[in-house]
Amino acid sequence: MTAFLAITVALITLSISTDAFSTVPTKNSLSLSTSTMQQFTSSTRLEMNKKGKSKSKPKKKSGSSSPKGFAAALRDLQEQGFKFSGDVRPGKQSPQKVVNNPRIIVPDYAVDGQPKNRGPLLPWLIEVKKPEEIAKMRISGRIAREVLDIGARAIRPGVTTDEVDQAVHEACLERGGYPSPLNYHGFPKSCCTSVNEIICHGIPDDRKLVEGDIINLDITCYVDGYHGDCSEMFMVGECDDDAKRLLQTTYDSWVKSLEFVKPGRDYKDIGAIIEDHIVPRGYSTVKNFCGHGIGSVFHTAPNILHYRNNEPNGQMAAGHTFTIEPMICEGTNRPITWTDQWTAATADGGRTAQFEHTLIITPDGVEPMTAKIPGHSKVQFWEMESEVHKGFWLGTTPAGRARAAKFLEELQQGVLP
Repeated sequence: MTAFLAITVALITLSISTDAFSTVPTKNSLSLSTSTMQQFTSSTRLEMNKKGKSKSKPKKKSGSSSPKGFAAALRDLQEQGFKFSGDVRPGKQSPQKVVNNPRIIVPDYAVDGQPKNRGPLLPWLIEVKKPEEIAKMRISGRIAREVLDIGARAIRPGVTTDEVDQAVHEACLERGGYPSPLNYHGFPKSCCTSVNEIICHGIPDDRKLVEGDIINLDITCYVDGYHGDCSEMFMVGECDDDAKRLLQTTYDSWVKSLEFVKPGRDYKDIGAIIEDHIVPRGYSTVKNFCGHGIGSVFHTAPNILHYRNNEPNGQMAAGHTFTIEPMICEGTNRPITWTDQWTAATADGGRTAQFEHTLIITPDGVEPMTAKIPGHSKVQFWEMESEVHKGFWLGTTPAGRARAAKFLEELQQGVLP
Protein backbone atom coordinates (compact mmCIF):
# COMPACT_ATOMS: atom_id res chain seq x y z
CA MET A 1 0.00 0.00 0.00
CA THR A 2 0.90 3.63 0.05
CA ALA A 3 3.93 3.99 2.24
CA PHE A 4 4.17 5.47 5.70
CA LEU A 5 7.54 6.12 7.25
CA ALA A 6 7.08 4.12 10.38
CA ILE A 7 10.44 2.45 10.62
CA THR A 8 12.82 3.49 13.32
CA VAL A 9 15.89 2.10 14.96
CA ALA A 10 16.27 1.80 18.71
CA LEU A 11 19.88 2.81 18.82
CA ILE A 12 20.97 5.63 21.08
CA THR A 13 23.24 7.19 18.49
CA LEU A 14 21.29 6.44 15.33
CA SER A 15 17.95 7.51 13.89
CA ILE A 16 16.56 6.26 10.59
CA SER A 17 13.91 7.73 8.27
CA THR A 18 11.28 5.73 6.36
CA ASP A 19 7.91 5.96 4.23
CA ALA A 20 4.01 5.17 3.08
CA PHE A 21 1.69 2.66 5.11
CA SER A 22 5.09 3.59 6.55
CA THR A 23 4.72 7.09 8.00
CA VAL A 24 5.70 10.13 9.92
CA PRO A 25 4.60 10.09 13.50
CA THR A 26 0.84 10.28 13.29
CA LYS A 27 -1.70 8.20 15.12
CA ASN A 28 -2.17 5.79 12.26
CA SER A 29 0.33 4.82 9.62
CA LEU A 30 -0.36 2.37 6.85
CA SER A 31 3.00 3.26 5.36
CA LEU A 32 6.43 3.53 6.83
CA SER A 33 7.42 6.59 8.84
CA THR A 34 10.52 7.35 10.86
CA SER A 35 10.59 8.60 14.38
CA THR A 36 13.87 8.94 16.20
CA MET A 37 14.38 6.45 19.01
CA GLN A 38 11.08 4.61 18.47
CA GLN A 39 10.70 0.93 17.80
CA PHE A 40 11.16 -0.13 14.20
CA THR A 41 7.84 -0.75 12.52
CA SER A 42 7.57 -0.68 8.95
CA SER A 43 5.53 2.70 3.14
CA THR A 44 3.63 3.11 0.94
CA ARG A 45 2.79 1.06 4.34
CA LEU A 46 -0.34 0.33 6.27
CA GLU A 47 1.08 0.74 9.66
CA MET A 48 -0.36 2.93 12.34
CA ASN A 49 2.14 5.04 14.16
CA LYS A 50 0.54 5.31 17.59
CA LYS A 51 2.99 7.57 19.30
CA GLY A 52 2.77 7.37 23.04
CA LYS A 53 0.21 4.57 23.10
CA SER A 54 1.36 1.20 24.34
CA LYS A 55 -1.88 -0.75 24.57
CA SER A 56 -5.26 -0.59 22.95
CA LYS A 57 -8.47 -2.50 23.41
CA PRO A 58 -9.36 -4.98 20.69
CA LYS A 59 -11.31 -3.26 17.98
CA LYS A 60 -14.83 -4.48 17.38
CA LYS A 61 -15.24 -5.51 13.78
CA SER A 62 -18.98 -5.33 13.45
CA GLY A 63 -21.24 -2.40 12.91
CA SER A 64 -20.44 0.99 11.45
CA SER A 65 -16.89 2.22 11.35
CA SER A 66 -18.17 5.71 12.05
CA PRO A 67 -18.32 6.72 15.72
CA LYS A 68 -21.66 7.26 17.45
CA GLY A 69 -22.96 9.35 20.32
CA PHE A 70 -20.39 11.48 22.14
CA ALA A 71 -17.57 10.21 19.91
CA ALA A 72 -19.49 11.28 16.80
CA ALA A 73 -20.16 14.70 18.27
CA LEU A 74 -16.50 15.13 19.16
CA ARG A 75 -15.44 14.06 15.66
CA ASP A 76 -17.87 16.53 14.11
CA LEU A 77 -16.46 19.32 16.28
CA GLN A 78 -12.93 18.42 15.24
CA GLU A 79 -13.87 18.41 11.56
CA GLN A 80 -15.66 21.75 11.87
CA GLY A 81 -12.50 23.33 13.25
CA PHE A 82 -10.13 21.53 10.91
CA LYS A 83 -8.62 23.53 8.09
CA PHE A 84 -8.66 21.37 5.00
CA SER A 85 -5.94 22.24 2.52
CA GLY A 86 -7.78 21.36 -0.69
CA ASP A 87 -11.22 20.59 -2.11
CA VAL A 88 -11.55 16.96 -1.01
CA ARG A 89 -13.66 16.41 2.12
CA PRO A 90 -14.35 13.25 4.12
CA GLY A 91 -17.64 11.52 3.40
CA LYS A 92 -19.68 8.96 5.28
CA GLN A 93 -18.09 5.55 5.74
CA SER A 94 -20.04 2.32 5.40
CA PRO A 95 -19.72 -0.32 8.15
CA GLN A 96 -16.34 -2.00 8.42
CA LYS A 97 -16.28 -5.40 6.78
CA VAL A 98 -15.35 -8.66 8.48
CA VAL A 99 -13.69 -11.66 6.85
CA ASN A 100 -14.88 -14.86 8.51
CA ASN A 101 -14.41 -17.40 5.72
CA PRO A 102 -12.57 -20.34 7.34
CA ARG A 103 -10.87 -21.15 4.02
CA ILE A 104 -9.10 -17.78 3.92
CA ILE A 105 -5.86 -17.39 5.86
CA VAL A 106 -5.92 -14.08 7.72
CA PRO A 107 -2.99 -12.01 9.04
CA ASP A 108 -2.23 -11.85 12.75
CA TYR A 109 -3.87 -8.42 13.13
CA ALA A 110 -7.19 -9.30 11.47
CA VAL A 111 -9.13 -9.60 14.76
CA ASP A 112 -7.57 -7.07 17.14
CA GLY A 113 -5.80 -4.73 14.68
CA GLN A 114 -2.36 -5.29 16.22
CA PRO A 115 0.44 -6.86 14.12
CA LYS A 116 2.42 -9.34 16.21
CA ASN A 117 5.42 -9.95 13.94
CA ARG A 118 7.43 -6.76 13.39
CA GLY A 119 10.44 -8.11 11.53
CA PRO A 120 14.09 -7.26 12.34
CA LEU A 121 14.98 -4.31 14.57
CA LEU A 122 17.75 -2.84 12.42
CA PRO A 123 17.00 -1.51 8.91
CA TRP A 124 20.04 -3.12 7.28
CA LEU A 125 19.05 -6.61 8.46
CA ILE A 126 17.09 -7.65 5.38
CA GLU A 127 15.48 -11.03 4.99
CA VAL A 128 16.52 -13.14 2.00
CA LYS A 129 13.45 -15.03 0.86
CA LYS A 130 13.63 -18.78 0.30
CA PRO A 131 12.46 -20.25 -3.04
CA GLU A 132 9.20 -21.49 -1.52
CA GLU A 133 8.53 -18.02 -0.06
CA ILE A 134 9.23 -16.35 -3.40
CA ALA A 135 6.79 -18.74 -5.08
CA LYS A 136 4.06 -17.75 -2.61
CA MET A 137 4.83 -14.05 -3.06
CA ARG A 138 4.52 -14.37 -6.82
CA ILE A 139 1.00 -15.65 -6.26
CA SER A 140 0.03 -12.91 -3.80
CA GLY A 141 1.58 -10.30 -6.11
CA ARG A 142 -0.34 -11.60 -9.12
CA ILE A 143 -3.58 -11.58 -7.15
CA ALA A 144 -2.94 -8.02 -5.92
CA ARG A 145 -2.48 -6.92 -9.54
CA GLU A 146 -5.67 -8.65 -10.66
CA VAL A 147 -7.58 -7.01 -7.81
CA LEU A 148 -6.11 -3.59 -8.62
CA ASP A 149 -7.17 -3.99 -12.25
CA ILE A 150 -10.71 -4.88 -11.17
CA GLY A 151 -10.89 -1.90 -8.83
CA ALA A 152 -9.61 0.33 -11.62
CA ARG A 153 -12.52 -0.64 -13.89
CA ALA A 154 -14.93 0.82 -11.34
CA ILE A 155 -13.25 4.24 -11.42
CA ARG A 156 -15.34 6.78 -13.34
CA PRO A 157 -17.32 9.97 -12.65
CA GLY A 158 -20.21 9.43 -10.25
CA VAL A 159 -18.80 6.31 -8.59
CA THR A 160 -18.00 6.52 -4.88
CA THR A 161 -14.68 5.37 -3.47
CA ASP A 162 -16.70 3.07 -1.21
CA GLU A 163 -18.00 1.31 -4.32
CA VAL A 164 -14.42 0.89 -5.50
CA ASP A 165 -13.54 -0.58 -2.09
CA GLN A 166 -16.47 -3.01 -2.37
CA ALA A 167 -15.22 -4.24 -5.76
CA VAL A 168 -11.71 -4.65 -4.35
CA HIS A 169 -12.89 -6.49 -1.26
CA GLU A 170 -14.99 -8.97 -3.23
CA ALA A 171 -12.27 -9.60 -5.82
CA CYS A 172 -9.68 -10.30 -3.14
CA LEU A 173 -11.90 -12.79 -1.30
CA GLU A 174 -12.90 -14.50 -4.56
CA ARG A 175 -9.20 -15.27 -5.12
CA GLY A 176 -8.72 -16.69 -1.65
CA GLY A 177 -6.99 -13.60 -0.27
CA TYR A 178 -7.47 -11.23 2.65
CA PRO A 179 -7.35 -7.46 1.93
CA SER A 180 -4.26 -6.55 3.96
CA PRO A 181 -5.27 -2.96 4.90
CA LEU A 182 -8.48 -4.15 6.58
CA ASN A 183 -8.11 -3.58 10.35
CA TYR A 184 -4.34 -3.11 10.04
CA HIS A 185 -3.79 -0.95 13.12
CA GLY A 186 -7.56 -0.40 12.87
CA PHE A 187 -7.70 0.88 9.28
CA PRO A 188 -11.41 0.56 8.42
CA LYS A 189 -11.35 -0.41 4.73
CA SER A 190 -9.92 -2.93 2.28
CA CYS A 191 -7.89 -0.50 0.17
CA CYS A 192 -6.71 3.11 0.10
CA THR A 193 -8.24 5.60 -2.33
CA SER A 194 -6.26 8.86 -2.38
CA VAL A 195 -7.81 11.61 -4.51
CA ASN A 196 -6.13 14.80 -5.76
CA GLU A 197 -4.30 16.39 -2.78
CA ILE A 198 -4.46 13.20 -0.68
CA ILE A 199 -0.92 11.81 -0.47
CA CYS A 200 -1.83 8.39 0.92
CA HIS A 201 -4.16 6.44 3.23
CA GLY A 202 -7.34 7.94 1.87
CA ILE A 203 -10.32 6.09 3.41
CA PRO A 204 -13.03 4.99 0.95
CA ASP A 205 -16.38 6.63 1.66
CA ASP A 206 -19.50 7.97 -0.08
CA ARG A 207 -17.73 10.84 -1.87
CA LYS A 208 -18.40 10.57 -5.59
CA LEU A 209 -15.51 10.84 -8.02
CA VAL A 210 -15.85 13.79 -10.37
CA GLU A 211 -14.54 14.53 -13.85
CA GLY A 212 -10.94 15.72 -13.65
CA ASP A 213 -10.02 13.96 -10.39
CA ILE A 214 -6.85 11.93 -10.19
CA ILE A 215 -6.85 8.97 -7.82
CA ASN A 216 -4.32 6.54 -6.44
CA LEU A 217 -5.70 3.06 -5.82
CA ASP A 218 -3.50 1.19 -3.34
CA ILE A 219 -4.02 -2.58 -3.04
CA THR A 220 -2.42 -5.18 -0.82
CA CYS A 221 -3.55 -8.82 -0.70
CA TYR A 222 -2.55 -11.41 1.90
CA VAL A 223 -2.52 -14.88 0.35
CA ASP A 224 -1.24 -18.06 1.99
CA GLY A 225 0.72 -16.08 4.58
CA TYR A 226 2.33 -13.46 2.28
CA HIS A 227 1.49 -9.92 1.19
CA GLY A 228 1.52 -8.50 -2.35
CA ASP A 229 1.42 -4.68 -2.53
CA CYS A 230 0.89 -2.33 -5.48
CA SER A 231 -0.69 0.98 -6.41
CA GLU A 232 -1.41 2.95 -9.56
CA MET A 233 -2.78 6.32 -10.60
CA PHE A 234 -5.97 6.75 -12.61
CA MET A 235 -7.66 9.71 -14.23
CA VAL A 236 -11.38 10.17 -13.67
CA GLY A 237 -12.57 11.10 -17.13
CA GLU A 238 -10.36 13.75 -18.76
CA CYS A 239 -7.82 15.71 -16.72
CA ASP A 240 -6.05 19.03 -17.25
CA ASP A 241 -2.54 19.29 -18.67
CA ASP A 242 -0.98 20.06 -15.28
CA ALA A 243 -2.34 16.80 -13.88
CA LYS A 244 -0.98 14.90 -16.87
CA ARG A 245 2.47 16.43 -16.40
CA LEU A 246 2.43 15.42 -12.73
CA LEU A 247 1.44 11.86 -13.63
CA GLN A 248 4.09 11.56 -16.36
CA THR A 249 6.84 12.97 -14.15
CA THR A 250 5.94 10.73 -11.22
CA TYR A 251 5.81 7.64 -13.41
CA ASP A 252 9.12 8.35 -15.14
CA SER A 253 10.93 9.04 -11.85
CA TRP A 254 9.55 5.79 -10.46
CA VAL A 255 10.64 3.73 -13.48
CA LYS A 256 14.11 5.29 -13.32
CA SER A 257 14.38 4.14 -9.72
CA LEU A 258 13.17 0.65 -10.65
CA GLU A 259 15.81 0.42 -13.37
CA PHE A 260 18.51 1.17 -10.79
CA VAL A 261 17.81 -1.94 -8.71
CA LYS A 262 20.35 -4.77 -8.90
CA PRO A 263 22.46 -6.81 -6.46
CA GLY A 264 25.28 -4.91 -4.78
CA ARG A 265 23.77 -1.42 -4.91
CA ASP A 266 22.76 0.62 -1.86
CA TYR A 267 19.09 1.16 -1.05
CA LYS A 268 19.86 4.72 0.05
CA ASP A 269 20.71 5.72 -3.55
CA ILE A 270 17.17 5.17 -4.83
CA GLY A 271 15.95 8.49 -3.43
CA ALA A 272 18.50 10.63 -5.28
CA ILE A 273 17.42 9.14 -8.62
CA ILE A 274 13.84 10.16 -7.94
CA GLU A 275 14.71 13.65 -6.72
CA ASP A 276 17.09 14.32 -9.60
CA HIS A 277 14.26 13.66 -12.04
CA ILE A 278 11.43 15.58 -10.39
CA VAL A 279 13.08 18.67 -8.86
CA PRO A 280 14.23 20.24 -12.16
CA ARG A 281 10.62 19.86 -13.37
CA GLY A 282 9.27 21.83 -10.40
CA TYR A 283 7.99 19.01 -8.17
CA SER A 284 8.78 17.79 -4.66
CA THR A 285 8.93 14.34 -3.09
CA VAL A 286 7.27 13.44 0.21
CA LYS A 287 9.75 12.63 2.98
CA ASN A 288 7.30 11.50 5.65
CA PHE A 289 6.34 8.24 3.96
CA CYS A 290 8.46 5.53 2.37
CA GLY A 291 8.67 2.21 0.63
CA HIS A 292 9.38 -0.93 2.65
CA GLY A 293 10.35 -4.54 2.80
CA ILE A 294 7.47 -6.97 2.52
CA GLY A 295 6.72 -10.68 2.82
CA SER A 296 4.96 -12.50 5.63
CA VAL A 297 5.23 -9.14 7.43
CA PHE A 298 3.38 -6.21 5.83
CA HIS A 299 6.08 -3.62 6.52
CA THR A 300 9.65 -4.48 7.37
CA ALA A 301 13.24 -3.72 6.36
CA PRO A 302 14.54 -2.22 4.14
CA ASN A 303 13.25 1.35 4.33
CA ILE A 304 13.01 2.87 0.84
CA LEU A 305 13.38 6.65 1.09
CA HIS A 306 12.27 8.56 -1.98
CA TYR A 307 14.60 11.51 -1.48
CA ARG A 308 18.37 12.02 -1.36
CA ASN A 309 19.70 10.57 1.88
CA ASN A 310 22.64 8.83 3.49
CA GLU A 311 20.78 6.44 5.77
CA PRO A 312 22.30 2.97 6.36
CA ASN A 313 19.37 1.03 4.96
CA GLY A 314 21.38 -1.87 3.59
CA GLN A 315 22.63 -3.22 0.30
CA MET A 316 20.59 -4.94 -2.39
CA ALA A 317 20.90 -8.70 -2.76
CA ALA A 318 19.12 -11.49 -4.61
CA GLY A 319 16.07 -12.68 -2.65
CA HIS A 320 15.15 -9.27 -1.20
CA THR A 321 11.49 -8.26 -1.62
CA PHE A 322 10.38 -4.66 -1.12
CA THR A 323 8.37 -1.78 -2.58
CA ILE A 324 9.31 1.48 -4.24
CA GLU A 325 6.42 3.97 -4.11
CA PRO A 326 7.37 7.65 -4.48
CA MET A 327 4.75 10.31 -3.67
CA ILE A 328 5.37 13.37 -5.85
CA CYS A 329 3.71 16.74 -5.25
CA GLU A 330 2.84 19.78 -7.37
CA GLY A 331 3.74 22.11 -4.52
CA THR A 332 4.89 21.48 -0.97
CA ASN A 333 5.80 17.98 0.14
CA ARG A 334 4.69 18.75 3.70
CA PRO A 335 1.70 16.61 4.80
CA ILE A 336 -1.15 17.35 7.15
CA THR A 337 -3.19 14.59 8.77
CA TRP A 338 -6.97 14.73 8.82
CA THR A 339 -8.95 14.20 12.02
CA ASP A 340 -9.53 10.55 11.07
CA GLN A 341 -5.81 10.14 11.92
CA TRP A 342 -5.20 8.32 8.63
CA THR A 343 -5.69 10.58 5.64
CA ALA A 344 -2.51 12.48 4.70
CA ALA A 345 -2.97 15.53 2.46
CA THR A 346 -0.55 18.08 1.05
CA ALA A 347 -0.41 21.17 3.27
CA ASP A 348 -1.03 23.53 0.34
CA GLY A 349 -3.76 21.50 -1.38
CA GLY A 350 -1.54 20.71 -4.37
CA ARG A 351 -2.15 17.45 -6.14
CA THR A 352 0.05 14.42 -5.64
CA ALA A 353 0.71 11.16 -7.48
CA GLN A 354 2.21 7.76 -6.65
CA PHE A 355 3.00 4.38 -8.19
CA GLU A 356 4.08 1.17 -6.47
CA HIS A 357 5.29 -2.37 -7.19
CA THR A 358 6.35 -5.24 -4.97
CA LEU A 359 9.80 -6.19 -6.30
CA ILE A 360 12.05 -9.25 -6.11
CA ILE A 361 15.78 -8.89 -6.71
CA THR A 362 17.24 -11.73 -8.79
CA PRO A 363 20.88 -12.53 -9.61
CA ASP A 364 20.49 -10.79 -12.97
CA GLY A 365 18.22 -7.84 -12.12
CA VAL A 366 14.82 -7.15 -10.64
CA GLU A 367 11.27 -8.30 -11.35
CA PRO A 368 7.90 -6.78 -10.35
CA MET A 369 5.90 -9.41 -8.49
CA THR A 370 2.86 -7.17 -9.04
CA ALA A 371 3.59 -6.73 -12.77
CA LYS A 372 0.87 -5.45 -15.07
CA ILE A 373 -0.76 -8.17 -17.14
CA PRO A 374 -0.70 -7.75 -20.94
CA GLY A 375 -4.24 -7.93 -22.30
CA HIS A 376 -5.74 -7.47 -18.83
CA SER A 377 -4.23 -4.37 -17.20
CA LYS A 378 -5.12 -0.91 -18.51
CA VAL A 379 -2.55 0.74 -20.75
CA GLN A 380 -1.99 4.32 -19.52
CA PHE A 381 -0.86 7.30 -21.57
CA TRP A 382 2.21 7.82 -19.39
CA GLU A 383 3.40 4.32 -20.24
CA MET A 384 3.19 4.93 -23.98
CA GLU A 385 4.61 8.47 -23.81
CA SER A 386 7.40 7.74 -21.33
CA GLU A 387 10.91 8.78 -22.31
CA VAL A 388 12.31 6.27 -19.81
CA HIS A 389 10.50 3.06 -20.82
CA LYS A 390 7.61 2.67 -23.27
CA GLY A 391 4.92 0.10 -22.55
CA PHE A 392 4.60 -2.01 -19.43
CA TRP A 393 7.69 -2.15 -17.21
CA LEU A 394 8.22 -5.87 -16.56
CA GLY A 395 11.65 -5.83 -14.96
CA THR A 396 15.30 -5.74 -15.96
CA THR A 397 15.98 -9.46 -16.28
CA PRO A 398 16.45 -10.78 -19.84
CA ALA A 399 13.11 -12.58 -19.61
CA GLY A 400 11.35 -9.45 -18.37
CA ARG A 401 12.86 -7.29 -21.11
CA ALA A 402 11.80 -9.82 -23.76
CA ARG A 403 8.20 -9.99 -22.51
CA ALA A 404 7.91 -6.21 -22.34
CA ALA A 405 9.29 -5.82 -25.88
CA LYS A 406 6.90 -8.46 -27.23
CA PHE A 407 3.91 -6.80 -25.58
CA LEU A 408 4.87 -3.35 -26.85
CA GLU A 409 5.24 -4.68 -30.39
CA GLU A 410 1.84 -6.38 -30.24
CA LEU A 411 0.30 -3.24 -28.79
CA GLN A 412 1.72 -1.04 -31.54
CA GLN A 413 0.53 -3.49 -34.17
CA GLY A 414 -2.97 -3.49 -32.72
CA VAL A 415 -2.86 -7.19 -31.78
CA LEU A 416 -3.85 -6.39 -28.17
CA PRO A 417 -6.59 -4.00 -27.02
